[in-house]
Amino acid sequence: MTAPDLARARWHTSTRSSGNGNCVEVAGVDARVAVRDSKDRGGPVLAFDRSAWHAFVAGIDALR
Repeated sequence: MTAPDLARARWHTSTRSSGNGNCVEVAGVDARVAVRDSKDRGGPVLAFDRSAWHAFVAGIDALR
């Protein structure tokens, strides 16, 4: 699998973020979801296929 083209990424921070800079940003790119640290926007990016991302989010929601 090739790396997603991040030049087109439109990054979003959760609306539940407290604004203290300790959060992640996500972007839908090339049929995947890219995730980065909001404090290190030029740092590494993780990329997940959409089904893996949705499973992760569902798991987090189940904890609430």
